[in-house]
Amino acid sequence: MISSFIKSSVFVSFLLILVASFQPILAQTTLSPSKPRIIITADPELDDNNSLIRLILYATDLEIEGLIYASSQFHWKGDGQGTEWFVPGREYDRFGMGACPCTSWRWAEDERFIHEIVEAYEKVYPNLKTHHPDYPAPAHLKSKIRYGNIEFDGDYGQDTPGSDLIRELILDDKSGPLFITAWGGGSTIARALKSIQDEFEFTTQWTAMRDKINRKVILLPSGDQDDTFATYIRPTWPDIEIRQFSQGPNYGYGAQLRATPENAPYLTSQWMKENISARGPFGKLYRVWGDGKQMVKDDKVDYFGFSGYTDEELKAMGYFVWMPVQEKGSWLGEGDNHTFMNMVGNGLRAFEKGYFGGWGGRELTMRSQGDVTGFATQGTADDMAQMLGSRTVTQEGFPNFFPQAQHDFAERLKWSITPRFEDANHAPQVRLEGPLTLMASPGQKVKLHAWTSDPDGDEVSVSWFQLPVVTFGGEVTFSQKTGSKTEVAIPENAQTGQQIHVVLQATDQGSPSLTSYQRVVIQIR
Repeated sequence: MISSFIKSSVFVSFLLILVASFQPILAQTTLSPSKPRIIITADPELDDNNSLIRLILYATDLEIEGLIYASSQFHWKGDGQGTEWFVPGREYDRFGMGACPCTSWRWAEDERFIHEIVEAYEKVYPNLKTHHPDYPAPAHLKSKIRYGNIEFDGDYGQDTPGSDLIRELILDDKSGPLFITAWGGGSTIARALKSIQDEFEFTTQWTAMRDKINRKVILLPSGDQDDTFATYIRPTWPDIEIRQFSQGPNYGYGAQLRATPENAPYLTSQWMKENISARGPFGKLYRVWGDGKQMVKDDKVDYFGFSGYTDEELKAMGYFVWMPVQEKGSWLGEGDNHTFMNMVGNGLRAFEKGYFGGWGGRELTMRSQGDVTGFATQGTADDMAQMLGSRTVTQEGFPNFFPQAQHDFAERLKWSITPRFEDANHAPQVRLEGPLTLMASPGQKVKLHAWTSDPDGDEVSVSWFQLPVVTFGGEVTFSQKTGSKTEVAIPENAQTGQQIHVVLQATDQGSPSLTSYQRVVIQIR
C-alpha cells in the first residue's frame, strides 16, 4: 500500500508551527534533528581567530567537544629551552627571511586567543541565552580548552593535553560521527591517532578498533599545514574520511578582491563596522584591516593591522606583503569557515555527507573507488586529490549562500549585545511532517507542501530550488518555484541509486532578512 502510494505521488507536508502567542517557543526550536560533535584545533592566525568567533556564535547548533591550540608551519611556540628548529620550505624559509633555525615562530609569549574568545562569550552569554536557549554555559566551553602539540610544526612525538582529549573522544562510545578540524597543522590530531595505534596495533583488538575509528572520525583540514596528513595520517589511516570543500562562499583572506557584485557589499568597511566590529566584546576581538593590532610584536608577516601605508612603504619597513593593502576596517578573513559552516542547523543537512553542500561549500571530488565523499581544498586541490587517489568532478549551478550567511552572522552578533528578544530578528521556522528522505521513480511527480512561521511575526517568502549534487547531473521541473506548494517532476533519465535534492527556502522580511531551509533528498529506485 505504501509502495503504490509512493509510485503515484509523494506528499510531504511541513508542519505549521504555532501562532504568534507561542513565538518565543518557536525561536527555541532547533532545526537540525541532531547536533554534530566537533573538535576545533587552531593556530593563532588572524583568520582562525575570526572563524572561532563565528563558530562560538553557532554553539547552539553544535556539540563543541574540544577547543585546542595547535601549531602549524606558520605558528609554533618552541619548547622554551632554546631548542632551534628548521624545516626546509616552511614559511620562515621563504621571502629570503633567513630567520630560522629559530626557537619560536610567530607565537606570542602569552598567546591565549581561544581563552579570550570564550571569555568574551561569557560576558554576552545572558543576552545570547535570551535569543536561543541552546547556548551552552561558559564553564562548559572553558572545560574544553586544551593546548596541543604546539612546540614545533609537524612534531607529534609526544602526548599533550590536546592530543589526550582527542584520543579520549575518539575512543568513547557515543554514537554518530566525530568531526575533527585542523585549522592549523594536523600534528595534535596525528599524535592522538598515533597513541591509539601504539596501544592497540599489536593486540587482538586492533582490527575492531581501526574499523571503529574509520567509521566514526571525519577529518576537516584547512589544507596540510605541517605535512602530517601527507606523512602520517593519510598513509597510516587511509580509510578515515577526510572532507574539505570548494565552490562555496569565499570566506578567506582577500575575499573582496574577487567578490561578485552581490557579495562585495558585505566585505566593505562600512558594513563590517555596522554589523561586526562595533558589536560588543566579540566585535572588539574580531580582526579587520587596519585595526592597529599585531599578533606578535614586530612580526614581519603580519602587517594587516597597519593603516595609512602603501604596499611599497610596508615593504620598505621590512614587511613581507603577500596581499595588497585593503580599506581600513574592511574584511580581513575567516579562512577556516568551510570546515564547520555546513554543520549550522539551518535545515540544509549539509553535514550528513560531504557532497550535500551548504554554507561551507561542497565536495566535488570522487575517490578512485567510486565513492562521492572525496577531497578538495582551496589552493591545494590538485595535490590533495593526487594524495587521495581521487578525481575532480566539475558541476555548475551551486547557489551563492554568502549573503544569507553574513546576514545570519551579523544578527547573532546583534543577539550578543541585545538583552530583549523582541529587539532582534530570528530566523523563520520550517518543519517536516514526513521523512526527509523519500523514494521515487523516473517519470514520477512528487508533491511538496510547506508550512512556515516566523518567531517575530514577520512575513515569510517561500521558494523552491534544486541543489545540484554529484550523484545526478540533470534538472527537475517544478510546477511553481514560489509559494507553499509545488510538484517536482522526476526526469525519465534518472537512474537507480541517484539522488535529487530539493530545497525549500524560507526568508523573512526582517532587517536583516534571515533564511532557513529544508532539504528533501529523493532517492531514485
